[in-house]
Amino acid sequence: MKLTKQNLQPATEKIYDTIVVGGGAGGLSAGVYLQRYLLNTLIIDKGKARSFWMIELHNYLGLPPDTPGRSVLRQGKEHFLSLGGDLLDAYVEEVIDEGETFAVKVKVGRNNSQYHTFRTKYLIAASGIIDYLPVLENMRNVYDYAGHNLHVCLICDGYEMTDKKVGVFASSAGNAEVVFPVGWFTGEITLFTQGLFEVNDDLRNRLEVLGYKIEETPVEQFIGEDHQMTGVELTDGRVVELETGLISMGSQYHATYLNKFDLEKQGGNLVTDKMARTSHPRIFAIGDLKVGLNQVVIAAADGALAATQIWRDIRRSTPPKTPTK
Repeated sequence: MKLTKQNLQPATEKIYDTIVVGGGAGGLSAGVYLQRYLLNTLIIDKGKARSFWMIELHNYLGLPPDTPGRSVLRQGKEHFLSLGGDLLDAYVEEVIDEGETFAVKVKVGRNNSQYHTFRTKYLIAASGIIDYLPVLENMRNVYDYAGHNLHVCLICDGYEMTDKKVGVFASSAGNAEVVFPVGWFTGEITLFTQGLFEVNDDLRNRLEVLGYKIEETPVEQFIGEDHQMTGVELTDGRVVELETGLISMGSQYHATYLNKFDLEKQGGNLVTDKMARTSHPRIFAIGDLKVGLNQVVIAAADGALAATQIWRDIRRSTPPKTPTK
């Protein structure tokens, strides 16, 4: 059922088998599997799935290469709801471990907000990440090209850069290291530091040996038309022509609701076992939040794994069905 401010009260009075935080590919996949395992599931979606901003999914098996990410999400939500799952558009503010259950506190609506608490036996963190973008005076200029031929994922889109003039926009020397795997696809690379960090001698020498360029003057704006970036104008007025670009500026993790839990991490990612279980036995993490590749297909697989392990846990503690007379 699609929950709203008007009909969600009964849901606050029940205990779900699982609450999934995040309605992206991973969260929806988990929800579909959980419902097919005859478990009660609530997906709480803040509406900022990374895949929503993907203009075309070029690497998802079986889908036409021009399939928008939002189409996949729409169909996923329809599938989940058709199986009897509950779906609520809301923001999870806090999760409290009550022993046998978690209390999940949410904010519903940006205006005239309501605050409610839901309870669940298991929790799946599927709230994902969002990529940091270059900060310009006119951010609309960035959004005109991000997700089109200004990419944020080398694994997803490296192929799209083959033998093209690529600009790599980094925010630190560490993030700039992505230049070297980009070199698998093309040798025409310019690293843009945007004035955010100094290129140390070691990095500079490695770039120069390969013939890659370095541009340390900040970017004033991207140039192009019809969402196709053709270069950048720098703050000194110079224009650098490009055919595509890769942003490597890190990501924001949407998981502050887990801050009270001392979960094992590696960098900013949550460490899980092969079934996506974190160091807390009833908290699972899937998709971009966990250690691994940030791919839609990986997130969907993670959802299936987490849901299956939760079903196993619940099944083992529940008497099996017997024949009816």
